[in-house]
Amino acid sequence: MTASSPAADDGSDEALALLRDALPAPGPAGESRPQGPDRAEPAARPAPRHRVSAWADARNVAARAGRAAPARSHRVPLEQALGEILTERLTALTDLPSFDTSAMDGWAVAGPGPWEVQDGGVLAGHAAPGPLADGEAVRIATGARIPAGATAVIRSEHARTDEARTQLQADRVVLHGQDIRPRGQECRSGDVLLPATALVTPAVLGLAAAAGYDELATVPRPRVEILVLGDELLTRGLPHDGLIRDALGPMLGFWLRALGAEVIGTRRLKDDAGALLAAVTGSSADLVITTGGTAAGPVDHVHPVLHKAGAELLVDGVAVRPGHPMLLAQIGAGKHLVGLPGNPLAAVSGLLTLAEPLLRELAGRARAVTYTAPLRNEVQGHPHDTRLVPVVHRAEWVVPLHYNGPAMLRGIAAADGLAVVPPGGARAGQEVEILDLPWAQAGSGEGCFT
Repeated sequence: MTASSPAADDGSDEALALLRDALPAPGPAGESRPQGPDRAEPAARPAPRHRVSAWADARNVAARAGRAAPARSHRVPLEQALGEILTERLTALTDLPSFDTSAMDGWAVAGPGPWEVQDGGVLAGHAAPGPLADGEAVRIATGARIPAGATAVIRSEHARTDEARTQLQADRVVLHGQDIRPRGQECRSGDVLLPATALVTPAVLGLAAAAGYDELATVPRPRVEILVLGDELLTRGLPHDGLIRDALGPMLGFWLRALGAEVIGTRRLKDDAGALLAAVTGSSADLVITTGGTAAGPVDHVHPVLHKAGAELLVDGVAVRPGHPMLLAQIGAGKHLVGLPGNPLAAVSGLLTLAEPLLRELAGRARAVTYTAPLRNEVQGHPHDTRLVPVVHRAEWVVPLHYNGPAMLRGIAAADGLAVVPPGGARAGQEVEILDLPWAQAGSGEGCFT
């Protein structure tokens, strides 16, 4: 999504209702963790923390942590390399095409016409055809090898035969070499087709296959395990008796895959420090994501567990709303943990602030090009912290959406990006940085309204 992306209204009731709700975002709300029954004693807590990072600084720390991790590479079959980054140059293993081929269905001819039609025909995938002498023609299919001596291919619709089908005439001038794809037209063996660091897209898979590859050397996707914490969470049915539905478990795995991760599992844990310590230290993932438990409440076990595991806190709180209790820690060599707040929109803020830059570097992906767009409405700000506010693109504007409290998903579900609002707020018409959502980068973001 770019700042100039078109975003015309579709006229539906839903779109109109959403636009009615596209009001200047209200001031930030509190971000206490959704609380449930206190069923576990907290572990011993380390000393109070006073290292809250600025939002931009926190993202830079996360990116540096990813770059500092040991370099990784593997060689996988083509079909498993999609979405990964090349660690070696893609060099042609053969000429493309590897022989002179016909670009069209028609007639292969030798010399000037008219031509004497030869029996049979030349099909793709068959043995080398016999040579043609001057004045001869033979039927040929697209992709078939050009017979030795042939000087051109005439498209079927541009030629005709006599009643006996023994003589061929062209309806227009025949140019030497027309509709013949010469050997090596696209590349020669040894040519560099793509550099290392290129993203493996479906088109890259096709090019690699055509160039002779069965496997590719790529950066493996970072392995991520999600630990959803809380006694109060339900996985089915309606909320009741102080219990609420788990909104993060169904959402985070797909979001992390969109960020380039391989999600090896999602586990739900009760508010138990021992169970959390075992899960964190026993995980084989490159990155562990936890939800909730990052503050200092009676069942917020993430900090004491990291302390007991000997982890190094790289980011311990971020001056951003929602999501300020988020954290980033390193647990041994090459293993990290991102602690997300338990409120859903606060967790999304943590994903885009800490997990996205870390995963991008671990996966070897280039940083997305940042851009700004003007706000259609004024947005209230926090006195000291950055705010991340859901927005939709409308013509040249971005429209801030209502329902942007830390526990709300209604705004982000309709959004195609988040506006980065500086401390103190932003006025109508002010340019602000936009963070595209992963799925909005491939389209117009209008799927929210159709």
